[in-house]
Amino acid sequence: MGGVVTRYLVMAMRRPSFDDAVIAPHLAFLEELRAMGQLEMTGGFSDRSGGAYVLVNVSSLDEARAVAARDPLALTGTSDLTVYEWNTR
Repeated sequence: MGGVVTRYLVMAMRRPSFDDAVIAPHLAFLEELRAMGQLEMTGGFSDRSGGAYVLVNVSSLDEARAVAARDPLALTGTSDLTVYEWNTR
């Protein structure tokens, strides 16, 4: 049995200025995280208000926030990203 996995939930809520052009770079960013073993799951909300993803294999909440800050959604300012340390069970 492995140790406890610390997960970080990144909530990405669209701003009124959201531009669909950011979706492709955002998806590419997520695939990069997946390739590095840092993305556990991701998905959009059915009402198109935003989405969320779960980071793993990051050392701290600060590191998770730094990862989210590199997301094109954050870099373009088209979404508000909030990161939580998520105590899953």
